[in-house]
Amino acid sequence: MHSTRPRFFADEMLGRLAKWLRLLGYDTEYASDLSDSDIIARAESEGRIILTRDVSMMKRKRCHSCIFVRSDHWREQLKQVYVEAGLNRSSILTVCSACNSLLEVVDKGLVQSLVPPYVYKTQEKFSRCDNCSRIFWSATHVNQIIKELERLTKES
Repeated sequence: MHSTRPRFFADEMLGRLAKWLRLLGYDTEYASDLSDSDIIARAESEGRIILTRDVSMMKRKRCHSCIFVRSDHWREQLKQVYVEAGLNRSSILTVCSACNSLLEVVDKGLVQSLVPPYVYKTQEKFSRCDNCSRIFWSATHVNQIIKELERLTKES
């Protein structure tokens, strides 16, 4: 779906990590309603690395490609996965943080009725998720996300 970069499947304990991996531009599935067996089967069939804090899942023989996430804190989790999976920041903000679909750059005129007037007036670049229809633009929150990612990944 998103190229040859590592793809992940985060278990129910790692929703915030999944969101941050998406912000980094990594295809990261997350489902809180699947059994361990279902997660393993889907990850294996889709070529995904399982991210889990579940020791019993790690012990299963069929869990071939897994990273056991040691920390309860998302910043430490992100640092660990960033290092262990050899990630980079080259595709920041190219994946929808809500639904994991690729974002598409759209012409400003197409979003006028979809964003607040002040945003339309002050922003020039917009992206849209074709799957969930969310509209994204660079504002102060994006700068904060980039700074947080740079700080975390620089420490790694």
